Amino acid sequence: MSGPVTTSVLFDAPGPRARLRNNALTLLALIGIAAIAYLVYLKFDEKHQWEGRIWEPFTESSTWTGYIIPGLLGTLKAAGLSAVFALVFGSVFGLARLSDHRWIRVSAGAVVEVFRSIPLLLLIFFLFFLAPSVFGGGDYTLIALVAGLTLYNGSVLAEVVRAGVLAVPKGQSEAAYAIGFRKNQVMRLVLLPQAVTAMMPAIVSQLVVLLKDTALGYIIAYVDLLNYGFRVLPARFFGSLIPAAIVIGVIYVGLNMTLSALATWLERRSRRSRRTSVKPIPATADIGE
Repeated sequence: MSGPVTTSVLFDAPGPRARLRNNALTLLALIGIAAIAYLVYLKFDEKHQWEGRIWEPFTESSTWTGYIIPGLLGTLKAAGLSAVFALVFGSVFGLARLSDHRWIRVSAGAVVEVFRSIPLLLLIFFLFFLAPSVFGGGDYTLIALVAGLTLYNGSVLAEVVRAGVLAVPKGQSEAAYAIGFRKNQVMRLVLLPQAVTAMMPAIVSQLVVLLKDTALGYIIAYVDLLNYGFRVLPARFFGSLIPAAIVIGVIYVGLNMTLSALATWLERRSRRSRRTSVKPIPATADIGE
């Protein structure tokens, strides 16, 4: 026997006709997706994109050790450095926006709003062409990419941090002040531990965006996974552009799914280790003023 049907304010459990209609629509959607996939397969087949000779380079270990793995390491290097710096940037400026001192609060807000408003590609270009003028000749592709990702994503994370701290009920800080805590102790021991759990979904969502945005390094010739896949491999193995795009796309999907799974595990662990009354901050929430 099936369990009781539950409802909520925003959702009514579907009745028999609604379930039948939903199942029929789901079936039609799956048929449509399968038809589109089959058409794509036929078009690729017309262009001989499924021939074994085109995919043969990806069955050789030298292709992976000489091209794909070095490109993957370049992507992970840029993403790792940018993630660390963006988290530090976001934490510092997010907390600065909560300062009691107006000049700190306003200055931090101006920095966050400026870098959050500038298109990331334009920011990377600006830093890439500015660096040689300031520091002299050299390879600044990694520096420009990491700096651009840090400033943009760090500004977004600053708003996440600010929203997470403000989401903690005021009674928590009032109770801490009542027992003699100072402001830095309240922030460090009471507010931040609870806010981190609520911020986790939004933080991870932004880190996934950061990982995908490392592909913008292709524009300034940074040696990453996308550069190897769309520039080096097709030049080395003629006709392998589509297979390379598919392989690289699968790798990007795997990286993002791994990051998401890690975030889910961290969130569950943090919720088991501490109790909090703060609701999670959705990744798509508008965290602006």
